Amino acid sequence: MELESMTALELAAKIRQREVSVLDGVKEVFDQIESKEDKVHAYLDTYKKEAYARAKEVEKGIQDGTYTGPLAGVPIAVKDNICIKGKKTTCASKILENFVPQYNAEVIDSLEKAGMIIIGKTNMDEFAMGSTTETSAYGVTRNPWNLEHVPGGSSGGSCAAVAAGETFMALGSDTGGSIRQPSSFCGVTGIKPTYGTVSRYGLVAYASSLDQIGPVGKNVADCAALLEVISGHDPKDSTSLDRKDLDFSKSIEEKKLLGMKFGVPKEFLARGLDPEVKESFMNTLKTLTEQGAIVEFFSVETMEYMIPAYYIIASAEASSNLERFDGVKYGYRAAEYEGLHDMYKKTRTEGFGEEVKRRIMLGSFVLSSGYYDAYYLKALRTKALIKREFDHAFEKYDVILAPAAPYTAPKIGESLQDPLAMYLGDIYTVAVNLCGLPGITVPCGQDKAGMPIGIQMIGDCFGEHKILRAAAAYEAVRGAFPAPEKGGKKA
Repeated sequence: MELESMTALELAAKIRQREVSVLDGVKEVFDQIESKEDKVHAYLDTYKKEAYARAKEVEKGIQDGTYTGPLAGVPIAVKDNICIKGKKTTCASKILENFVPQYNAEVIDSLEKAGMIIIGKTNMDEFAMGSTTETSAYGVTRNPWNLEHVPGGSSGGSCAAVAAGETFMALGSDTGGSIRQPSSFCGVTGIKPTYGTVSRYGLVAYASSLDQIGPVGKNVADCAALLEVISGHDPKDSTSLDRKDLDFSKSIEEKKLLGMKFGVPKEFLARGLDPEVKESFMNTLKTLTEQGAIVEFFSVETMEYMIPAYYIIASAEASSNLERFDGVKYGYRAAEYEGLHDMYKKTRTEGFGEEVKRRIMLGSFVLSSGYYDAYYLKALRTKALIKREFDHAFEKYDVILAPAAPYTAPKIGESLQDPLAMYLGDIYTVAVNLCGLPGITVPCGQDKAGMPIGIQMIGDCFGEHKILRAAAAYEAVRGAFPAPEKGGKKA
């Protein structure tokens, strides 16, 4: 088996058996980067010299028993809003173009303890605000399946890198679907964990009550193993949970759907869903039923309020979190200004992109005197209603099924022409973040143009074991999902 086609767990097993070396895996990744990166642009920065040095260190550590985990020796990419000590962390924004953190995010320490090798930082929508990875200040990432299409976002760089074979695994962050939607567009697997399962320490905040770091991989088993590595209580993060049920890989051992109850919100299949996506989704439901699962439809009355509530809450928190980027303490500062307030204005005008400015302005508006009660407070109450409705659903169902996105990856340039339409594209993913639920996206088909389609499996709080079991069982029936043509293709 060629290294490029191996999963992360398969590579790690070969390394432990000394059939391949850690250096072989790292070299394979950089070979793929050098052959494809000028087309895909999944990375903002790569660490070739450091990765080769780390590979030798890890090789020795595996041999002497220092690194015994199932992912030791595996190369991994990291989204550029996760801090790595001594390495630029830009959030794909001009305002942080030269920011170098002096500490590691908690997940970075976890990766290093597990013996994994960080390859570089992946491209993203600026400050994770976007659904296409087109709002990056440093260029557009392209979908490896078709270079004229977007990879999704905001974790588009991480998902594109995995799909293109430019890494075996990656970390992304998910605020309203930013792991699950690009995983669908790129034909890979991605997990958004229960809020608080993975430490947010060292993650540059977009919306603090919604953000969560999660894994991206080639299959469910890889993602489960990586989720085990990065999960755990962190006293540095006040929202971190002290969970004992973090043995996620065990939940995929029983690949059985028999007796599992799946709920499908009827409203998720209404107008706006692409016919090909709907057909693939319905075929997946048929497959689950044939394997002994119980699939039922139910109604979600709050669906029409999910997008408004999400964008009000997320933008309000963004306007507060991004207040710190003012040109005073760190980051970009305008070259010419007159006085402090003019410096603030010019720095933020020049440093932030259009989408970030749009969300800051919306957030500042809904938090302002006279509008707080009418918008922000009402959105919080709506969030509670949405959570209550999902709580009722999980009293009956093990897993809720939904499309990951209403369409396959659009062409580059189409989405930014109508930002409101782009926001509506998050209709199936935002409720998971509003309610703090876990969700996983796995590939379930392709449209007529060959672009991947993903299905989303949503669990109750702390329900990762159920969605992983269901996803792994479906994956086993579905069989291997194809990889994109080398280097992508033109339409």
